[in-house]
Amino acid sequence: MNIGNDASVRTATAAAQSSNATEVQMAVLKKALNSQAASVQPLLDSLPQQPKLATEGAVGTLVNIHV
Repeated sequence: MNIGNDASVRTATAAAQSSNATEVQMAVLKKALNSQAASVQPLLDSLPQQPKLATEGAVGTLVNIHV
């Protein structure tokens, strides 16, 4: 009996290969995302800090709403 031609064997083999390929693709994607995150972090760190919001005084602490 030749099991190489059996449809269920072919299906199981294809599923195992597909699963392995998916795992490899996910590993490559994760490495690419980690690499991009590492290269972007210095750019984000170099951005100027936003000024603090006013907490006292008349300018920048009151909201005028006209209906």
